[in-house]
Amino acid sequence: MHPIELENIRKSFNNVHAVNNLSLKVTGGEIFGFLGTNGAGKTTTIKMLLGLIKPDDGKLSLFGKDAHDISTKKRIGFMPETAYYYPFLKAHELIAFYGELCGMDKKTIKTRTEELLVEVGLENTGKKTLKTFSKGMLQRVGIAQALLHDPDLFILDEPFTGLDPLAKIHFRDLILKLKKRGKTVFFSSHELSEAELICDRVAILKEGSSVYDGPVTEIAGDGKSNLERIFLHVLKDKKSEDINKQMEAGK
Repeated sequence: MHPIELENIRKSFNNVHAVNNLSLKVTGGEIFGFLGTNGAGKTTTIKMLLGLIKPDDGKLSLFGKDAHDISTKKRIGFMPETAYYYPFLKAHELIAFYGELCGMDKKTIKTRTEELLVEVGLENTGKKTLKTFSKGMLQRVGIAQALLHDPDLFILDEPFTGLDPLAKIHFRDLILKLKKRGKTVFFSSHELSEAELICDRVAILKEGSSVYDGPVTEIAGDGKSNLERIFLHVLKDKKSEDINKQMEAGK
């Protein structure tokens, strides 16, 4: 049973194919990078995974169940690319708010909030409201609320966007810690260097279709065939078989 499984998923908006015949499987306990340029279909796919929109065709399941099955929601932590949090709340107040939405008891919420603020480096924010937070600090709040109910699967939409180098390092370490705890992390990104550093596998999306799906170890490290070069090949050619041939030839 895979945490995420998509089979021939299609989704169109006004006759434009946002996601076109997409199939992939994410294995439990791995960090999976879902890569592509803006408009490639990454966020639309994530919305279908979260049950916010329905696919036009194909099969989509989370932990072996339909994405709209309410029982799957308890096992998912989600962080959007741009979150619109209540600006006048403090970090601990926001996390507590999400805890109540999840049906957690107040004692557990308090304990988890204190632990998470330390884990994401926000324990000294005190009385500061969210409207005073930087982009990186808001991203940390986002990962804290996603971690709150200790889910099995984390879905992160462009988590590295807008972060400074130190914040990226901290965020990368957090994701690696989740993997060590046996969690599954699925994140969309166009930050290729970050994906290459932490992902076990990646899929590259172009015009709603997967044109590469495989282990990072197959494409990293020799300076000739790495994730950035493969990504550039993908932008020029949709055919995954051609990409694989280029990889084997070291071009």
